[in-house]
Amino acid sequence: MAFRRHRTGHSISDGAARDEEARGGEAKSRRVVDPEKRRERIFQRALNILSARPRSEAQLRERLLAKEWADAALVDECIARLKELGYVNDATFAESYANYRMAARPVGRQRLARELAMKKVARQTIDRALDEAYEETSEETLIDRALAKRLRAHGRPTDRQSAKRLFDHLMRLGFGYNLIVRKLQELQAEMDE
Repeated sequence: MAFRRHRTGHSISDGAARDEEARGGEAKSRRVVDPEKRRERIFQRALNILSARPRSEAQLRERLLAKEWADAALVDECIARLKELGYVNDATFAESYANYRMAARPVGRQRLARELAMKKVARQTIDRALDEAYEETSEETLIDRALAKRLRAHGRPTDRQSAKRLFDHLMRLGFGYNLIVRKLQELQAEMDE
């Protein structure tokens, strides 16, 4: 009886052999004993992770420790070296992230703070970065941009339900309750004139 062929044209036994080789390769890669080789491997992995996109220190640590062959002490050494080289800096990361998000779309302070917290940036670092970002472009300017865009797309609210949808949209963008209420009252006053 002949072996059945997979769509790739390889026999079943060829596939099993490749699977065994792959598992053997994984086992060999896990057995890197030399600390210098492990240190180099962790450093290379960190550089690969950072080359894909910037990350906070905690995100990078988490990604590096996800590998079973990674040692916490070596990961800490690697991150310390990356900080010396300037590749890992939470303050710079938070500032650039906030500026990028604000340039791409008008978002409020609360939403950016939540997003940076999800990226595991320290609260004080978040506050400093957002203070600086909103000093350049005020939250009021951003909510005006968001309102103008929403009104172009959906028109002015004509009833209570459409006003609620506009309010909810601005809340999802992360603007503060008091700021939204004030802007909607100003919009209503303009409509009443």
